[in-house]
Amino acid sequence: MNDAFRALADPTRRRVLQLLRAGPLTAGELADQFNVAKSTMSAHFAILLGADLIDAEKRGRSITYRLRLSVLEDLLLGFTEFFGLDRTTTAPEAHPTATPSQDVHQEEQ
Repeated sequence: MNDAFRALADPTRRRVLQLLRAGPLTAGELADQFNVAKSTMSAHFAILLGADLIDAEKRGRSITYRLRLSVLEDLLLGFTEFFGLDRTTTAPEAHPTATPSQDVHQEEQ
């Protein structure tokens, strides 16, 4: 989890994740969105890969990156649980005055 938070701490890496939300992009397509050296972008990609926030697929000389949504979801869930934000409120019943047998009877009709 520490690696993921370290990765998310940088605005460039957060922007990379935002861009990947729309779908897979090559390293070149991503680098074109930033005014930094390609070696700097490679370092950002390495940090995101190390945190398991993205996947990379190499084809020939091209590398395509994909967002790993499941990892981000797990990270956010862990974060909310850590701070006690995972408590959900119970929804009011559809028929607050009905007894359970009345609810079953109404559903059968």
